[in-house]
Amino acid sequence: MTTKLAKAQHAQYFQRFIHLLPNQLAIHDSIRLTIAFFALSGLDVLNSLDVLNEKKRTEAIEWIYQLQVSGAGPRSGFQGSTSISNDASRYQTGHLTMTYLGLASLLTLGDDLSRVDKKSIIEGVRACQNDDGSFTATLTGSESDMRFIYCACCISSILDDWSGIDKHKAIDYITKSISYDGGIGQGPGLESHGGSTFCAVASLFLMDELTKTLTEKQMNRLRYWCLMRQVGGFHGRPNKHEDTCYSFWVGATLQILGARHFTDATENRAYVLTTQDSVLGGLAKFDNSPPDPLHTYLGLCGLSLLGEPGLQGVNAALNISQSAFAQLEEIHKTWASD
Repeated sequence: MTTKLAKAQHAQYFQRFIHLLPNQLAIHDSIRLTIAFFALSGLDVLNSLDVLNEKKRTEAIEWIYQLQVSGAGPRSGFQGSTSISNDASRYQTGHLTMTYLGLASLLTLGDDLSRVDKKSIIEGVRACQNDDGSFTATLTGSESDMRFIYCACCISSILDDWSGIDKHKAIDYITKSISYDGGIGQGPGLESHGGSTFCAVASLFLMDELTKTLTEKQMNRLRYWCLMRQVGGFHGRPNKHEDTCYSFWVGATLQILGARHFTDATENRAYVLTTQDSVLGGLAKFDNSPPDPLHTYLGLCGLSLLGEPGLQGVNAALNISQSAFAQLEEIHKTWASD
């Protein structure tokens, strides 16, 4: 088993996705921004963002701003790709996940968010909240669950404007989604899951409501549920296989809850490294699966939380690097002084 992280190979892996979308991922063209986020943020966590010269960074920033649906009232936000022409504006609508990833990617690239239509985006966020407190991804209708509460909270935190969220309703939805076993599902009555538990805990943390909403008993049950997800690496639900991405989803949840030090870091790291391709780069879901951008990025973030040498720190709640978070803090200071 490889015991060394193949940093250079992983950086090359991400660069390939920035220059060209592989044929096997063409089906995901409508959410190309998601892949761009993984690649850019992955390079950032690897401390390798300097492989992109100023021209390439500028081109990436301009491409992301092309995805902004601005001044469209409740349809405002970012969309996932340029597949929908600007000439077909009646079909354009923001998507909460794409809006969060667009803003996060701009921060990663060092942009000052000066061209972000904050007022319209917040209007778009507000339009996506349902009466039960959950959010749909788009105004035109979609699934509604914990993922989109998280995206709405990230957008609000980044833009430093919470007027687009009815916090009371969102918190009520989250608390009703706490399962009998202490974990949190995608919605009320649904099975606890590592991903939805992260989304719920991170959302409460970003709203500054975590310790105000959950009792110490609930917090301890959450910690216990997350700690029980470790086999060597982590899985997302009981009786499931270890999966690289949960080294972040569950690891970040434990970080927010102040309990990550109770995990076995050595075993977690060993599992993640069994999934890496040390020749072509990339990390996979399982040790016998091909690498993909999502698991490569989240696997690296999981290792970062463990303090892996050579990796940049990660802000667990927003899922961006510490340098991107520092950029955000400077932006907030500028906005506050305006």
